[in-house]
Amino acid sequence: MFIKDTFLKNETTLSFEIFPPKNNEILFNIIGELNKFNPGFISVTYGAGGSSKDRTVEIASIIKNKYSIEALAHLTCITSTKEEIEEVVENLKENKIENILALRGDIPEDFTIGKEHLYRHAKDLIHKLKIDTNLCIGAAAYPEGHNECKDLDMNVKYLKEKVDAGADFLITQLFFDNNNFFQFKEKIYKYNIKTPIAVGIMPAVNKTLIEKIQKLSGVIIPDKVENFMNKYENKEDDLRKAGIEYASYQIEELIKNKVEGVHFYTMNKPDIIKSILDNISFK
Repeated sequence: MFIKDTFLKNETTLSFEIFPPKNNEILFNIIGELNKFNPGFISVTYGAGGSSKDRTVEIASIIKNKYSIEALAHLTCITSTKEEIEEVVENLKENKIENILALRGDIPEDFTIGKEHLYRHAKDLIHKLKIDTNLCIGAAAYPEGHNECKDLDMNVKYLKEKVDAGADFLITQLFFDNNNFFQFKEKIYKYNIKTPIAVGIMPAVNKTLIEKIQKLSGVIIPDKVENFMNKYENKEDDLRKAGIEYASYQIEELIKNKVEGVHFYTMNKPDIIKSILDNISFK
């Protein structure tokens, strides 16, 4: 099933992102727990620093073929040759994976981009996939700007190029201020972008992790979130409770404003996701 079709329902699509865990026992436990929430799909990213690339197809196949959940495989292009991309795509097809999240990916510090690296931007990869395959293609959106480009109008222009190249749906970078997303949504409508969007949510239950992500992505941390992370920095249970409460509030407001999808960056912590979903009603 194409993920774009899940957004046709008159309800908010629920989805999750996981990364390759250490072993399959942990993997099966994570997927089994997330499956209880009847997700529209589960996406599979790489491990830290782009590691575990080879396991992405394997895990997507388990999600799709063992658990009958739609799987979304991440595919980055900036460090890959045309042949490498085609090999991965063929492997995905062999495993009945019909959905790809097409991303540029980060450029490693010691990596040199050569002539053999044809796809310099996500739009290039999307264009190739749209022409050469019948896959459903997702793309990333940045409500608060990309770390390499904070000009929001330019970000929307680049997003329009990805949509025009063939992106079927969008997933946003995580954010903590809903107003920033609402303003972003107004901007993209002006560019006639009406592609379904799943909003990216990560509960602020780990101060060190959130600060690391802020440094890498430039995500804006509102004072309210900054305050409770500082207050409970050394009180794990209290920070967890505050982070779950804030994420629950954030999602409830987004659902009231008719977002098409909510996409949890789970960090492989299904227990935290359960605590949030126990607080809200998906409709």
